[in-house]
Formats: sequence, C-alpha cells, structure tokens
Amino acid sequence: MFNIINLVKKSVQELKPYQAENIQCRIKLDAMENPYLLPESLIKKVIEGIERIKINRYPDPAASMLKSIISSQTGISTDSIIIGNGSDELIQMILTVFGDPSPQSLSGEHGDRVFFPVPTFSMYGIIARSLSLVPEGVPLIPPCPPLEKGGQEGGWEIPLDKFLSEMERIKPKVIFISYPNNPTGNCFSKESILKILEKAQGIVVIDEAYYDFSKKTFLSYLKEFKNLIILRTLSKIGMAGLRVGYLMTDKEICKELNKVRLPYNSNSVSQEIAGIILENRVELDTQIASIISERERLMNGLKGIKGIKPFPSETNFILFKIAKNSKEVFDKLLDGGILIRNFGNDIYLKYSLRVTIGTPEENDEFLNAIRRI
Repeated sequence: MFNIINLVKKSVQELKPYQAENIQCRIKLDAMENPYLLPESLIKKVIEGIERIKINRYPDPAASMLKSIISSQTGISTDSIIIGNGSDELIQMILTVFGDPSPQSLSGEHGDRVFFPVPTFSMYGIIARSLSLVPEGVPLIPPCPPLEKGGQEGGWEIPLDKFLSEMERIKPKVIFISYPNNPTGNCFSKESILKILEKAQGIVVIDEAYYDFSKKTFLSYLKEFKNLIILRTLSKIGMAGLRVGYLMTDKEICKELNKVRLPYNSNSVSQEIAGIILENRVELDTQIASIISERERLMNGLKGIKGIKPFPSETNFILFKIAKNSKEVFDKLLDGGILIRNFGNDIYLKYSLRVTIGTPEENDEFLNAIRRI
C-alpha cells in the first residue's frame, strides 16, 4: 500500500509539533498575551482603518507604512527592517538563509549547527530541525537553593566559559539568545552576550520579544556587530491576533533575507491595524505600565505563599517552582477556570509553572486559588 510517511523527509518525521493549545477558559493566563482590550477611542480608529482597505487587492509587499512607523520609533532605517508573519516566520527566514543542511560534522550528522542556551523558546529548535539543521543547547546555570538552605538567589544565567567553548567546537551558523528569556523571565548578563557577539563567527539573533517589559535592548550595537539581528514582536503588547513580528539588522542581511521572504507575507489588515495602534502608543504604554506594576504585585504575592518559589522576571509572566506535583496544581487551577502553563515535564523545569500577568482582578483570583491548593 502507498505510505505517505515514506515521502516525508526524515528530519520532519522525527519532529513533534509545537502544541499551541486553544483551551477555552474563564481566566486565560497561559500565553503571555496583554489582558486588556483596546479602548473604545482606538477601536474606532481601527474600524475606520479597516474600512479603507481594498481586500480585492494584494497587500503592500514591503509593508512600507508599517516599517516607516517602526523606523520613526526605533531610529532604524526602513531598509534595515523586515516585517514577518510573527517572529516565527522571521526565525524560519534566518535559518533558511544561513543554515545549510548538507555539511557533515565530526559526529557524522549532516546540517549546520543552530545554538542557544536552554531552556528557551522551543521554536528555535523545532524550525531548525524542520530545515534539516542540528540544534544544540547549553543548559543555563540553575538557581541556587533558597538562602535559608545555604544557597544564594539568582541563576538562569548563561555559563559563559562553557558556552564559548561549545561555540568554538561546533561553529554554529546561527545563535539565538532570548532577551529576556522565555520561559525563565530574566535578562542574561549583558557582558556575557557582548562576549558572545565578539567571538561568534556566525549570525547572532537576540530575540527581544519582551523588550517592552524589560526596556533593555541591544539595538545600539547593530552598527558595531554586522552579524547581529534583533527580533521583536507586537504579540505581547496587545496584538497577538495580528501576527506581526519584525527584525532589525544590517541592510546587507536584509537583502539576503528578502530573497526567501514569501511575497505578500504580511496581510493588509495586520499592516493597517498595527500601524494605527503603534501611532497611538500612549494607550499601549498605559497598559504596559499596568502590567509591569501588576507583575511586581503578583511576584510579592507568590513570595508570600509557602512552598512556592517565583523567579525574578523582566517580562509579562512569572515562572515559579512549587513544592507539589505541578500537573496536579495545573489541573486544579483549570478546574476553577484559571489556565496557566505547566512545565513539569521539561527536564530543566521540574515542578515549575508559568503564569502570565493578567488584570488586577485576574491576578487576585489566581493568587487566592493557588493559596487554597
């Protein structure tokens, strides 16, 4: 009989798909989304913008208007910006351009190396494998035990010496650094990242998906390091449904990336709405400030619960370890209408869960629920 699997390339056969579950829940705190709706005044402008769109025509292939707005807000030239269908598409573009599946390593595996600290955003590895590249990771330095047990707080840092040593050994074509890191929530040492940039012989991608919550960036280093690419997304600040990501890098890199960018990869509706919202950033910035404030309040609330250790965060979520079965805690919260993310099956994150910062009311209900478990 005809077996379709025999036609699927081996690297895809071995993949497990990214599980972006769509669980309907009363309080949704699992996906790092902005919990606030747009204000009525801004919704009116969005509707007016949509009415202007001619959906019988193709979108602007260069997303010129949206790039101009991003350029005015970042100071980066439009010819050094590319718009993507979310950051995922941009990651795929980068690996398509710079990753060669044919070279054979000393271990006998075929495919250029894609390198990153772990745990981190899983799509780096998934997309690499789908393109017949070889992802490799170096484990982060885990947090020390609490002070009362003789250890020190902190952790989730890049082990620089080991990272540099592995860079030299495997010679990766592309290095990904999530800054702040998902799912740990922290920004790695700036000095360590600069050392990696100095030593790297390939492309270094700094994924600043949570920049709006950390206010930390490597944007000023683009001129110094021609191999640097900075990724950002609009998903975390209130536009997850639009699927808009963008990258900023040297214009020569943009020229090469545009060779593999699909025509009309950014649709007219997303371009128009994203442009309108970004031009009215005062509304967004108010919401972001509220999320940051709530993050500190939620952090303090979790610190006050026996058996819970929250990790410092510069994002719109908090990773925490619990002295119970994380799946049981997840299920009990879900039974009560609260959805968060369970990482208990991750080898680096045993007994850990991640909660997105919600509205004050949602955060209060989450804290009250987890206190009762």
